[in-house]
Amino acid sequence: MKWMMRYFFRGLRIVLIPFVLIWEAVTTPKGIVRAPSEQQRIDEQTLGMALYQFKTCPFCVKVRREIRRLSLNIELRDARHDQKNRADLLQGGGSLQVPCLRITDERGNSRWLYESSEINAYLHRHFAALP
Repeated sequence: MKWMMRYFFRGLRIVLIPFVLIWEAVTTPKGIVRAPSEQQRIDEQTLGMALYQFKTCPFCVKVRREIRRLSLNIELRDARHDQKNRADLLQGGGSLQVPCLRITDERGNSRWLYESSEINAYLHRHFAALP
């Protein structure tokens, strides 16, 4: 019975993957347009950031949408198929949970931020355009 449930959900996932990717492509918002000097400053601040994610994870889609909306240049790292990224996530963050935003400061200290809502709140606090 356990194997039957496993294959059922695996099959369901295979069927839903194209819909998740199409939904992301269709609903992705346009990014904030900033002055070139302001965008360069933001890009420098995001150099030490990397998002560990799975391509079809709905919570990862949520974070990628916010990254695009805020016009952020954050490296995306596949933690499902890339074994090095998977090992880095497990060793540094302590869990294989995605999405996970790794924030590395100027001194090389890393902070691992989990949960899509917390990641989006952090990005919004630090990079949203002020009215």
